[in-house]
Amino acid sequence: MDETGPVLRPDALLAGLRVVEVSMLGPAAVTTALADLGAEVIKIEPPQGDYVRRMTWPIVEGVSLMHLHVNRGKRSVILDLRTDAGRDVFCDLVRHAEVVVEAMRPGGLERRGLGYDRLREHNPALVMCTVSGYGMTGPYRDLASHGIAYDAWAGIFTPGRDEAGRPTIPDHVSIGINAAPLYGAIGILAAVLHARATGEGCWLDIAQSDAAVAFDWYRSESHKAYERPESEVTGNEADGYERRAPGIAGMRGGVRYQVYASADGYVLFMASEQHFWKTFCEAVGRSDLFERWPGSRYGDHARGNDELAAELTALFRTRTTAEWIRFGLEVDVPIAPVHGPATVQHDPQFAARLGWLPRSRLGAEQLPLPVRLVGQDAWPVPDRAPGPGEHTEAVLGEVLGYDPERIGALRAAGAFG
Repeated sequence: MDETGPVLRPDALLAGLRVVEVSMLGPAAVTTALADLGAEVIKIEPPQGDYVRRMTWPIVEGVSLMHLHVNRGKRSVILDLRTDAGRDVFCDLVRHAEVVVEAMRPGGLERRGLGYDRLREHNPALVMCTVSGYGMTGPYRDLASHGIAYDAWAGIFTPGRDEAGRPTIPDHVSIGINAAPLYGAIGILAAVLHARATGEGCWLDIAQSDAAVAFDWYRSESHKAYERPESEVTGNEADGYERRAPGIAGMRGGVRYQVYASADGYVLFMASEQHFWKTFCEAVGRSDLFERWPGSRYGDHARGNDELAAELTALFRTRTTAEWIRFGLEVDVPIAPVHGPATVQHDPQFAARLGWLPRSRLGAEQLPLPVRLVGQDAWPVPDRAPGPGEHTEAVLGEVLGYDPERIGALRAAGAFG
């Protein structure tokens, strides 16, 4: 990477969008996709830098993978916002930006005299987005927390037990810290469109806890629906209208929608619709299975049918996972390979759609933005996540037009710590 940092691509989808970000740790992910799509994201760091570089694991050549991923493609500027000089530079940057992101506990900028009302004085069309654990309101507003807290609060996982019988955190996908950036980015882009059309900015409040619940809407809304009487809310017709447990729990005991061992791994069989079930049986030469258990037209998983489960268990062991996927493609039956996070990278679909961004560029292999532009093979590879203050002088010169003398005076005044 050269001294000026990320190359700003004039042909990128978000070219011309400048974001000033004040963030600590993982919530910085709210702007990662924006940077991937070409926005100029200027990350303001305190003199000691964002300690995300030393947080979590793995540590790749002395720098955390979290930093390398969530801060890729951004420019880093050191400002001491406890000083008048640092605050003045920050306000100058706000004048030249459309978005300010506050990704930390609510009120961090306000405590430094840089709240939304003051920033609007410098830029009336400013979009501000505060991303925090529990949001700007509610009894948990000031509760210290880390990423798994939002999954625990939202009911994403059920505590497990270790060898000694003590409660433990089970392996699961962290929802809150991954969903909040998606909702935040959508909100930011919507607000920018509105501001450009009307000249009116706004202040967005994104809570990672809210995002965890919203992302898991199907289970929460199902539980809520089941609070109503059975005369109003029932199960599926295929189950005799019996209420199934919400979400994936309702799949327990399923037979035509279930995981089966293949000759070398596992596959997920998903014949929820009767026509898929019939096609499968005919294609494997077992029309007798359909004739005996035709099922209902939609959503019939033959729950509790142990005899059919035994037949399918034996059948799926006769081919490898890859052979079953080819079978599904050839006859049009929904079958999926079952991977773990360490094995999905070896799947041909992964290679065709995603692949790895190179560590030679980013410091570690990383997954790309999962958004594709039709007619374009891939987005340009982002630049490596910056070191603390790596682009301070470049940004102040390019964006604000400060000359070396002014930058020197700011340094003497303590603006950079």
